Amino acid sequence: MYGLGIAKSLGVTMRHFVVTYLDDLKWFLQGGFGNRYTPEALPERQSPRARGIFTIQYPKEQPPLPERFRVFPFHVVDPETGKSTCTACGMCARVCPPQCIWVRRGKDPDTGRPAKEPEAFFIDVSICMSCGLCVESCPFDAIKMDQDFEVAAYERYDSFLWGLDKLMKPQAHDIALHPSDYARDQGD
Repeated sequence: MYGLGIAKSLGVTMRHFVVTYLDDLKWFLQGGFGNRYTPEALPERQSPRARGIFTIQYPKEQPPLPERFRVFPFHVVDPETGKSTCTACGMCARVCPPQCIWVRRGKDPDTGRPAKEPEAFFIDVSICMSCGLCVESCPFDAIKMDQDFEVAAYERYDSFLWGLDKLMKPQAHDIALHPSDYARDQGD
């Protein structure tokens, strides 16, 4: 019978439709609809064992990102001095495959010799491929990968060429993003 396959597929669709509302009713009885999007409930609702259809109401609700998720690099600010921990060695610019990092070393005003801080540091994030090689090659752990992926803009050239003012973030930001990496580094 030709209509039997269509009837079975519609039955599967209707079962998922009904189970979705029954699951929502379960979450509503446990504490309201807001309870189903808590950090404790999201892993259960996004797991393969979840029942029904699951949709995140983005951007109001966002799924939890894995700790190793990476987008663009940022500079770690030393909490004691308030300056970037970068020494302008240029290793990050040398290993960058798309060559989207530019570093210019500053000069010491008293002696005229090169200073151990960048005078200018730019990353063109429109070219960056988020590989993380700059983070791996930095001998001073001055660069880390961020998880901020919402960086849309109407024009490309001025908005996506980030200087030190846009790249510098406190060390607490890095610790919040990568707690297990920080704990491993402190144990060494």
